Amino acid sequence: MECRRAQKERTERVVASGVTTAQPVAFAANGLEGRYATALYDLAAEQRQLDTVLDEGAALARLIDESAPLRTVLADRRLDIKVSSAAVLAVLEAQGFGQLLRNFVGVVAENRRLPVLRRVLSALDALAIARRGEVVAEVVSVAPLSSEQRAQLQVRLAEAGYSRITIRERVDSSLLGGLVVRVGAKLYDASLKSRLFRLHYAMKGAA
Repeated sequence: MECRRAQKERTERVVASGVTTAQPVAFAANGLEGRYATALYDLAAEQRQLDTVLDEGAALARLIDESAPLRTVLADRRLDIKVSSAAVLAVLEAQGFGQLLRNFVGVVAENRRLPVLRRVLSALDALAIARRGEVVAEVVSVAPLSSEQRAQLQVRLAEAGYSRITIRERVDSSLLGGLVVRVGAKLYDASLKSRLFRLHYAMKGAA
């Protein structure tokens, strides 16, 4: 209980003050989500649990994305805070998440910030990438990439000057084929859907 209270006070101080430790400009998740993410990141680093917390944060983000009932509990502001907090913490304990992350989510719940928890986890991921000096390539494909395709993509990105890069993958069957890769503000669209779209307009222009 003392650990939970200390973590709550530490998190509230960081979030309320807006003070964060030095970090690269690449970390753009400012505001409330960024301050919560920074508080968790720094606490995990102090307790030598950073790798574990980052892995669990990514796992929790996936769980939220895949569970409609969990998203409903997180988003419903009409629920009593004790009810929603107990429900979410019960899920985390059943799924085997560690004490530090469960305490943090408890603080988020007590502060009535559960609706932004998913964005906090995204900010945590962005912060970790920024502090490693990496950039993110968001890759959308019609089907999950194979190991060979992923390796080829990393080679192409390295040739384009992105030597330290983290690939985030997403499947979108509407692309029909090919890839869409976004690195920062740059978009590389090699999808079949996009090529057919360009072909359609080229044929209209030639008519």
